[in-house]
Amino acid sequence: MAATDQDLLEDKIQTVRHRDRRFSRHAYYFVLDALDYTMTHFGRDQLTGEDRHVGGRELLIGIKEYAADQFGPMATIVFDRWGVSAAGDFGEIVFNLIDAELLSRRSCDSRLDFVDGIDFRETFDEKHRESLERIADR
Repeated sequence: MAATDQDLLEDKIQTVRHRDRRFSRHAYYFVLDALDYTMTHFGRDQLTGEDRHVGGRELLIGIKEYAADQFGPMATIVFDRWGVSAAGDFGEIVFNLIDAELLSRRSCDSRLDFVDGIDFRETFDEKHRESLERIADR
């Protein structure tokens, strides 16, 4: 029986997690999904080659928006459950995926692209306050 792409992806993520247990497997899948979301949001999904590349800062924006869409005010709780407490953790996840050959990088890409990027807790708290205000104004 041939292994499916999903099986191969799962095997690679499990291999990564054996080397680095800090983050849940769900965090890795989320980053891959957030990358797809970001590529679509920035129109990169229609491009090829180097033009298709999403840098760390852009990915953080996509992660923030995708998490807000997927989890709403629960996003920080979800991230905490996955072992993600700061934007820099997403850099670690991305570079683990690069090491597993699930993502590629340019020579200028760095883990530092993710450090001091976004305060997710503050961002999601603000989005939650805005949602509550919209509900209260109805």
